[in-house]
Amino acid sequence: MATIAKAGPNTRLWNAEADEHDTISTRTFGFWLYMLSDALIFTGIFASYAVLSTPMNLAGGPGPAQVTNAVEGFWQTLIILGSVFAYSQATVALKNGSKAGVAAGILVAMVLGVAFVSMGWHDLAALTAQGNGYSRSAYLSIFFTLIATHGLHMGIGILWMLIMLVQIVRFGFTADVVARLLNLRMFWQFQATIWVIVYVYVYLLGGTA
Repeated sequence: MATIAKAGPNTRLWNAEADEHDTISTRTFGFWLYMLSDALIFTGIFASYAVLSTPMNLAGGPGPAQVTNAVEGFWQTLIILGSVFAYSQATVALKNGSKAGVAAGILVAMVLGVAFVSMGWHDLAALTAQGNGYSRSAYLSIFFTLIATHGLHMGIGILWMLIMLVQIVRFGFTADVVARLLNLRMFWQFQATIWVIVYVYVYLLGGTA
């Protein structure tokens, strides 16, 4: 049976002086290992983008300057950073033992996450409608792969948030639930970090204002 954690203003989510790893620390470490593998996936995609975004891989189609827009990317960046901030506030509420605060922070993070993903998929759909789809050129293939892979991760994070809302209501702040909430925070912050790299590398360096 799960143990209910008594959260309060002075709650510590882990005990650095414990002789053995607790459940939360062990799961956090395991999730870090997963995040490293995820980082390798994006590293490979970024390396491929560097190679395939050159003029010789456009096949007569549009290049970075025609496909990306720095201003639109800036708004997407603000939205995803706002989502991360909202989830961070949920973590503060978690430390204070407030279910309502955690739920509110997660809901705001979800709404902003959905808005972010919608903007990305709208851009890809617009390109496809113009005849500049995934198979138009090597450059468009890697561009679609990059945006879609990040969007898929965001979608998984949004689904995870929805599941956590249900678990908070049903189980409260058990050790398992707290571990999942902390891992979700790390996952969400990682997605924001990846997007910032995308914005600088793809939208600012290659896009139009």
